[in-house]
Amino acid sequence: MIKLYIISGMSGAGKSQALKIFENFGFVCVDNMPVQMFFDFVSICLKNQDKYKNVAISVDSRAGESLSHLGDMLVVLKSKKINYKIIFFNASDSVLLRRYSETRCRHPLGKTVSEGINLERKIVNDVFCTADEVVDTSNLTIGELRKTISVFAGVHQLEKQFLNISVVSFGYKYGLPSDADIVYDVRFLPNPNYVHGLKFKTGKDKAVKKYIEKQKEFKLFFGRFSELIEINLLGYIKEGKSYLTIAIGCTGGRHRSVFIVEKFAEFLKSKKYKVKLNHRDILRSR
Repeated sequence: MIKLYIISGMSGAGKSQALKIFENFGFVCVDNMPVQMFFDFVSICLKNQDKYKNVAISVDSRAGESLSHLGDMLVVLKSKKINYKIIFFNASDSVLLRRYSETRCRHPLGKTVSEGINLERKIVNDVFCTADEVVDTSNLTIGELRKTISVFAGVHQLEKQFLNISVVSFGYKYGLPSDADIVYDVRFLPNPNYVHGLKFKTGKDKAVKKYIEKQKEFKLFFGRFSELIEINLLGYIKEGKSYLTIAIGCTGGRHRSVFIVEKFAEFLKSKKYKVKLNHRDILRSR
């Protein structure tokens, strides 16, 4: 059975953000679906219901006069027994004006922002009256919007499962990772590179792990570091963040940072987070 959400509403009220959230929940999403293509798209969904089990499409004022054919679209959906719901995203005029002012974006209708808002409300009024749900985003945070959509989408998994965490080890001598959200320096730990027999090993080797674990600096550091980052993660989840990269660096990116990243990833997995590992510089020349 296909589950279809038709996303509409005012420009600047959060439609694009809503589609991103639906996509993070595993939905196939199409922004600004041309009404003329709607029937062909429905046929494609029906032929491959495993892939298109959950679908969200955006239909709004950019469709122009063809938006008046929404009623015909809904008749087709009912005839094909497709379960659909129309969600209309709205916000007060003052909030929309402020958002356009902050982003300095042009209104899609090509008017001044005020004129565009007034004209758009007339164009989408029929959709507004047909909507199953109206979401006013005037005072919603991204986290609150995500929770609202999770209810519509029937998502009951733990919120932390929607935060995709990438943990990266790196060497400072090769530069910082460009996509890192959090960077932590573990060069305060004694360097195995200068210990006989460890230079040509990595943080994945048992001897290196044993050497670092016995250091009193490590024993003081790791528990507090893990607790601090977990506090950050809970805050990111509340704010609706979907992707986070944590980079941990040492001098060459082969010993200390690799070991810490491996151990930290184990900690995160034990807390039911989705984690991806990347040892950026582990294969660099010694």
